Amino acid sequence: MTNILVVEDDRDIREMVCQSLAQNDFRTIGCADVRQARQLIKEHSPDCLVVDWMLPDGSGVELIRWLRGKKKYRQTPVLMLTARAQESDMITGLDAGADDYLTKPMSLRELNARVKALLRRPAVYQEELDQLEAGRLRLNLRTHEVFVGEVAVNLTKTEFKLLKLFVENPNKVFSREQILDTVWGLNAYLGDRTVDVHVLRLRKLLKPHGVDQMLKTIRGSGYRFSQKGS
Repeated sequence: MTNILVVEDDRDIREMVCQSLAQNDFRTIGCADVRQARQLIKEHSPDCLVVDWMLPDGSGVELIRWLRGKKKYRQTPVLMLTARAQESDMITGLDAGADDYLTKPMSLRELNARVKALLRRPAVYQEELDQLEAGRLRLNLRTHEVFVGEVAVNLTKTEFKLLKLFVENPNKVFSREQILDTVWGLNAYLGDRTVDVHVLRLRKLLKPHGVDQMLKTIRGSGYRFSQKGS
């Protein structure tokens, strides 16, 4: 289940937002300040954040800047929720790293729709690297070559993109819908079975090298990549 962290110091608003998100099948965690938020982010690695601007011990903007400064959380979607409706405030929030901006009072239906849209959006906070590594598995991002140790593994372009998504996001559970949107694109009209077939083929290609168990099936949720499975 997708975890959403709601950072809002107004208890009534926080509980209302959490309850609304929970009714849409999200698992919610709520807190009232920046200090608590940082701790919960480290403990739970939420899939998305809903962050108020004005907090007792700082600002949501400061929290987002801290988040974007951490390599592990650069891809975490953030929706800024605030009563500050000036264009300059919106620009400040987006420049700090927020992905979307919603002003109070807000429609809960719109809030849920925006959170869902953020979770469907391909990750954009990617650090430019030449290589990704996970145990003995190594991906060359310039040549699209894959190696286990020194042995090359021949993958198609789509299989490479799929493996790259997993390796870049260790221990994150991806739904089939999220994988379709990220690997095949938002406008691809394909079924969930497409993902299952490609994951199955990817596992078969990795199995002779003893790293196929890195790709975990999470029943009822999707797939997760774990280096511990190697």
